[in-house]
Amino acid sequence: MNYCSQCGQPVTLKIPLDDNRERFVCDHCGYVHYQNPNNVCGAILTRGDELLLCKRAIEPRQGFWTLPAGFMENNETVAEAAAREAMEEANANSGPLTLFGIFSMPYISQVYLMFHGELIGDISPGAESLEVGMFKRAQIPWDELAFPVISHSLKLFYEHGTDRVHHAWFSRGPEREVELHFID
Repeated sequence: MNYCSQCGQPVTLKIPLDDNRERFVCDHCGYVHYQNPNNVCGAILTRGDELLLCKRAIEPRQGFWTLPAGFMENNETVAEAAAREAMEEANANSGPLTLFGIFSMPYISQVYLMFHGELIGDISPGAESLEVGMFKRAQIPWDELAFPVISHSLKLFYEHGTDRVHHAWFSRGPEREVELHFID
């Protein structure tokens, strides 16, 4: 950030009075610009023993498979965001959604809130998907999943079910591989 969104003057990265983190502070009007993590909301939608996956039509990871998920918008709940993303990416309607997992990813300043619900009706690719499909566990293209949080969510879903909310955080290891750490 170079300029204040309030007055247009230059900003400086410094620790404001009575704070403990560096923030961009306007040198002219004193406005403190807080930057907070993004919430990403997604859904594991199932029908019987199959679940919905979408092949990404956009970067990052275009051409790889993922669960329908994306950034939360203003003026919506986390469950509404997950349902909206399912509709945008796969024209998918869900029944009631329940929280499946909370995954903190501090190295990219994101928090994933993954939900589970039953798929209602048909699916078809939305603007952000090349294709969509229903997969049994043995059919999931594990080596073609877009993001570590997706593969870990699916493994947790199959190994531990939906009886409790999973809470974990991800870090980057020495070789920049993503590692999962459970909190619960």
